[in-house]
Amino acid sequence: MVILYEVHDNLYVNMTNKCPCSCVFCLRQTKDEMNHSGSLWLEREPSVEEVIAEFSKFNMEKYKEVVFCGFGEPTERLEDLLQVAEFVKKTYHKTTRINTNGLSDLIYGKDTSSLFKDRIDIVSISLNTPNKERYLELTRSKFGMDSFDAMLRFAENVRKQVKQVILTTVSTTLTPKEEEECRKICEKIHVTYRIRAFE
Repeated sequence: MVILYEVHDNLYVNMTNKCPCSCVFCLRQTKDEMNHSGSLWLEREPSVEEVIAEFSKFNMEKYKEVVFCGFGEPTERLEDLLQVAEFVKKTYHKTTRINTNGLSDLIYGKDTSSLFKDRIDIVSISLNTPNKERYLELTRSKFGMDSFDAMLRFAENVRKQVKQVILTTVSTTLTPKEEEECRKICEKIHVTYRIRAFE
């Protein structure tokens, strides 16, 4: 199983294939790997101990960040992920980032933002679109119309717990007017807006 894989200067952690969304643009629908990683479809979810053991196979000095992002929503295993993040910070003193759909509050039925404190440095959230109707159409979230507002509420709350929160959209998928609306949303809740390249 591919648990850790390299993308550019970062090391990515693939701990689950579960996700509450089925996004129309998700890379999982057209490929099974990233950056020649080998298949990111897991035979089973690796234990925390197995994930931690994988780090010894890599030269950790060469990476800028350890990023929790694989073929699933990382917060589906939030407690396990945070244990691994604690290990990474204590052992390698690396910046930790999570790429998430921002729906962990809905997954667990509570405010999860405080759990990220001192464990995750950067939270990158897929904003996707400036309105809840289009968001649901694109993400096909199992949580329905509540998803968009829950994601923004999580972004606003987790901003108080970590060093940086980034909300992202994908270039070419929105009109300039929609991108400007997304920028205003991010300004309102005091987070960074980034338009990432279409892959």
